[in-house]
Amino acid sequence: MPHGFEEHDDLTLSDHDVSALKDLERQTIDEIRKHRQHERLEVSIPVTLFRGNSSEAGEPPLEGTTGDVSKGGCRATFSMPVGVGDIYRLEFRGEVHPPVVFARCVRCSFLRENAFEAGFRFFNEVVLGGQAPGEDGLI
Repeated sequence: MPHGFEEHDDLTLSDHDVSALKDLERQTIDEIRKHRQHERLEVSIPVTLFRGNSSEAGEPPLEGTTGDVSKGGCRATFSMPVGVGDIYRLEFRGEVHPPVVFARCVRCSFLRENAFEAGFRFFNEVVLGGQAPGEDGLI
């Protein structure tokens, strides 16, 4: 069945192909972390997710757990999907200052039945572990 490619005994790559493969080879986890805006701290913190709009204040909250947190956002797992693009109020329990933050959901992925991973971008930076706001370093 024709598939649009000519059959070849040998695979020859153009300079562009070789360059693209080398770029892919360099995309390691450590390299990706270097390009992030904020370092992430892998920490499991209970979080309660409320709708951010006043008109939706009556909606039941979702309980979840963070997977990582940075000054600018977090990743958390919930039992229900979260609306991408929607605004939420997150209440953290534990070592987070301030304990309540507003964030936009930037992604949500299905992990398995009753498990959804959501990524949030905070509207204001968050500080963990007793650091004063504005201190440099890992939250």
